Amino acid sequence: MSFDVLGDLNWIAVIVAAVAYFVIGAIWYAPPVMGNRWMAAGGIEMPADGQRPGPGIYLVPLIGSVLSAIALGMLAEATGTDTAGEGVVLGLVVAIGFALAISLVTATFESGKPKPMVWGALNAGYHMVGIIVAAVIIGAWQ
Repeated sequence: MSFDVLGDLNWIAVIVAAVAYFVIGAIWYAPPVMGNRWMAAGGIEMPADGQRPGPGIYLVPLIGSVLSAIALGMLAEATGTDTAGEGVVLGLVVAIGFALAISLVTATFESGKPKPMVWGALNAGYHMVGIIVAAVIIGAWQ
């Protein structure tokens, strides 16, 4: 595989997949969904009333979602993934092999968090769902 594959990507599929991954994160980390559990497990406190987080809290995950969708698109091209079903397989391989593994290894060393493994599992869950959905979108549009 080379970076020449970037010219072969279905960029609309990549962009839609990136937006879907980002939106899943916005829903996942919303307080009534997983956000309150995630904050408690990580020892994270909401800012005082009236304080809003800076734009980085949205920009960094968006950039991460775009980079992940591009990588998934490249892997889809390299593996010949061109159906939704094959996208599920690609998504599972990447999600388990990278997102789950990295999140749980990282959580193992987050001893300063009240519940590091819960925190890691919640992060892993988001990335697994996001990657699988993004891979299905990319695979279906090939």
